[in-house]
Amino acid sequence: MGIWIALGVVVVLGALVVSMYNSLITRRNRVQEAASDIDVQLKRRYDLIPNLVNTVKGYATHERELFEKVTAERAALVTGSTGDRIKASNELTETLKSIFAVAEAYPDLKANQNFLSLQAELTDTQDKIMAAQRFYNSNVRDFNTAIQVFPTNLFAQLLGFSAFQFIEATDTETANVEVKF
Repeated sequence: MGIWIALGVVVVLGALVVSMYNSLITRRNRVQEAASDIDVQLKRRYDLIPNLVNTVKGYATHERELFEKVTAERAALVTGSTGDRIKASNELTETLKSIFAVAEAYPDLKANQNFLSLQAELTDTQDKIMAAQRFYNSNVRDFNTAIQVFPTNLFAQLLGFSAFQFIEATDTETANVEVKF
């Protein structure tokens, strides 16, 4: 009789460990999927940028340094970790703002349908990048919470699970914006 109780306890504990392990694998895969979603949107923006630059180049030929900066920052989007690519993306976003500012000086460019279309697509892509980052962070929160709560935390470390890093705003992004009239 005692052997059956011991066997029952072992089976229940085994099922509990398997359930926790499967849950952690599922959550880890969701974080990795969310990181991949960010990469998809960064790739979309990466593909749009040459078209935008070429459209603006036709009007603003003396802005060569700006175009070279965009090209260099665009190249940085395809290397490094997710965090490095997000940092490069943020730097590129700031430079793209400069391109849009240059466009303000060229009324013909501002009215160019191709430019307007590219600008709208880039804005839409930026919104999708932000949504993908929020989705990533929510999955990171869920995974990190799962490996920190009892009793899962006892097994998570033994099974080799470690926390993911959140995507956080840079100092530039959190600085107060100065508005001048």
